[in-house]
Amino acid sequence: MVTQEVPCISRCLEEAHSLDEFSTSYKEVLNTSDMKKSEVSGVMAKADIKPKSIYHAKKWSDDVENLYRFQQAGYRDEVEYKQVKQVDMVECWPETGFVKKLQRRDNTFYYYDKQRECEDKEVHKVKVYVY
Repeated sequence: MVTQEVPCISRCLEEAHSLDEFSTSYKEVLNTSDMKKSEVSGVMAKADIKPKSIYHAKKWSDDVENLYRFQQAGYRDEVEYKQVKQVDMVECWPETGFVKKLQRRDNTFYYYDKQRECEDKEVHKVKVYVY
């Protein structure tokens, strides 16, 4: 089995080892079995995954709200945003979990409120991608 070392993580871990802050290996850091949903979508973003199917939302939900925000900024969803912008995390409101800030492709920013922004009349315009 061939393993490939991630230079940035291993370098950071070597620095931490030298400082005796903690002891762990980069393999432990990259363990995907206990990752959260946002971390898994980050891994998906690096894999350049394309959606298999698409449908329009019928009813508002938290996920539809976040998709609405990504699509307003010019992306199909969080996966595409992470692929294009090369980011690991998207800023979210801690109270609601909704997206807080997105950077468009032309490098301008969209800032969103804590409350719902996708009105009922806009819900049917939101595209939901299936991977």
